[in-house]
Amino acid sequence: MNLGWTGKLKDNLAEIYAPIRGELEHVEQLLRVYLLNGQPYLQRLMEHGLQLGGKRLRPAVLLLAGRACGSLREEHYLMGAVMELIHTATLVHDDVLDGAKRRRHLETINVRWDTETSVIFGDYLFTIAIELTTQLGDREVSARISRAGRRLCEGELRQIAERGNFALKEQEYLEIIEAKTAELYSCAAELGAYFAGAPHGIRESLARYGREIGIAFQIIDDVLDVAGSEEIAGKSLGTDLQKQKPTLPVIRLLQIVPAEERAGLLQQLKNPSPENLSRLREQLVRSGAVDYARSKAMEFVNSAVHHLQGLERNEGTIGLQAVASYVVGRQR
Repeated sequence: MNLGWTGKLKDNLAEIYAPIRGELEHVEQLLRVYLLNGQPYLQRLMEHGLQLGGKRLRPAVLLLAGRACGSLREEHYLMGAVMELIHTATLVHDDVLDGAKRRRHLETINVRWDTETSVIFGDYLFTIAIELTTQLGDREVSARISRAGRRLCEGELRQIAERGNFALKEQEYLEIIEAKTAELYSCAAELGAYFAGAPHGIRESLARYGREIGIAFQIIDDVLDVAGSEEIAGKSLGTDLQKQKPTLPVIRLLQIVPAEERAGLLQQLKNPSPENLSRLREQLVRSGAVDYARSKAMEFVNSAVHHLQGLERNEGTIGLQAVASYVVGRQR
């Protein structure tokens, strides 16, 4: 393990967010103002949806990147809210795609309401994010947000297309998660630097930092889906195996399984009964495939932290390092 300045994994978000606690509260207040609606039905959806987002990692990355490069401006807070709105929209849609029943220890929108409501509500959050972005009147920012949204959708569509394709290569998997998850982290870190007036080179370094912690975040998400605890995670797990998604632990297991066992393993993967799912989870852990995926996530985190080396060591950069360590060490 090599995490640069401290080498210590952190899993306490309250401690990590301490330097920007007040700023995150400002983002939270803005979210509630932006989502105020006179219609009781929509207001109930909004309140529930905000709780599903949970960690506020993307706004935190944006604010910490801004702090790392200078002082925070009102644009940072507005764009922090935009990041959370886009993220929550993707969660609402993901829960429909995965048939998930719980998130953050709460019923998903598709369970408490229905699928139709989930789809339109996710779209609604996206449109609010776009509307807020246009208020800045900055074409470069609008273009960056639009590109992030396009990449998110491209990644999700490609993942859907690859369901059941257990010949998927590790590099192809990484390309998918770079688009569907890492792009928004990259956008957050880059815009945090942009609004602080950082030069192009620094913005690029922070964009790379965000991209690599985003890849690590998704790898760990995929690990937890096959080897985590629903009680700790607070959400439905096992959906990747049920939906026959070739995630990194599965790709690794297929690489290392003896040839004489491969046909049987593929049969289990293609027929995700409760019994087969239980066997698969056990084999993924026992084989070392889960450990391999965790080690790959650590590689990306170490690389992400390396991109911070050219920045001044201050509250912002220390916070970004702490976020990186949290991403790879988390259990939920």
